[in-house]
Amino acid sequence: MGESTVEGTRALGRRLVDEFGQGWSRGKPDVMMGIFSADPVFIETPFSEPLKGVDAVRGYWADVPLNQSEISFTSGEIFAAGPWFSTEFKCLFRRRRTGEWVEARGALFCETDGEKVTEMRMYWHRK
Repeated sequence: MGESTVEGTRALGRRLVDEFGQGWSRGKPDVMMGIFSADPVFIETPFSEPLKGVDAVRGYWADVPLNQSEISFTSGEIFAAGPWFSTEFKCLFRRRRTGEWVEARGALFCETDGEKVTEMRMYWHRK
């Protein structure tokens, strides 16, 4: 693999993670879904069953605006290899129902088709 391929995947990853994070921070699942291909796979944790297809993935993220407020999403450096990129993330939000602050930290591992995410593995923990 040439350096330009790694750099291209890294740049694509940065753009997609930033778009995903902006959607999460604004409580807009439709913006979050804009990074996914027409037939995505989402795996929340190493032990989760894969969610397959736009409707299943959208269903996972649909409750963000209903349950989270004052959301802040940040991500780290993008690492790339072939069609894959990864990054660490931190998401801080307030639960709408209880007012409790939640800090979630984890990592995203994404495969792309060169334009969109075809598979996202999100391994995280919250406190």
